[in-house]
Amino acid sequence: MKLLIVEDNHLLATSVRSSLKKTFTVDIAVTGDIGVAMATGTHYGIIVLDLGLPDMDGQEVCRAIRARGVATPILVATGVRDPVQCIRLLDCGADDFITKPYNIDVLKARIRALLRRNVLLLQDSLIHHDDLVLNTRSRQAHRAGQHLDLRKKEFDILEYLVQNRGHVVTRSMIYNHVWESDKETWNNTVDVHIKHLRDKVDKPFAKPLIKTAFGTGYMMVDNTG
Repeated sequence: MKLLIVEDNHLLATSVRSSLKKTFTVDIAVTGDIGVAMATGTHYGIIVLDLGLPDMDGQEVCRAIRARGVATPILVATGVRDPVQCIRLLDCGADDFITKPYNIDVLKARIRALLRRNVLLLQDSLIHHDDLVLNTRSRQAHRAGQHLDLRKKEFDILEYLVQNRGHVVTRSMIYNHVWESDKETWNNTVDVHIKHLRDKVDKPFAKPLIKTAFGTGYMMVDNTG
């Protein structure tokens, strides 16, 4: 498993990497900007993020990583002991924090705890239907092992259909579930989104999963039987 350490103190970062190298492969980013780029371009098991960076505040880095849809657990290393600051860290997307200077064994224990927690969350967030897999936490969809590039509402509709698999959901039900109640849309907006969804979920594959209930709505069918 790979870890990312975002830390401008190169001596500290290399020392931590040396202590963790028996268990993890560790990458180092010395600025916040590099850290955001690495976090969004590579899958890491944990990100250890220093709060005080030369180019960006650690909170900015954390928010930038989360804004790009990265769900990797973030452990913030901070010399600040103010409870208000710690609350802000958690609110901006951090999963835990450790106070500097820290003991390396305590850091390892925090990393292990975050990894255990993340495994449980990922297990709970996976929805399987036929050869389709949805991860409701990362909002990623795969079919037959292939990634499906879905827009937000497309994912929301697909998740709703899968949750109600085997049952017809009407256009009104889909509309009320996916769109805001005060949002003005055109009459056939659900049908248009379903068409786009089918182009991605069904068209490239041999077995269609989304079935039209004529005059009513749509349903997910199971082709495994």
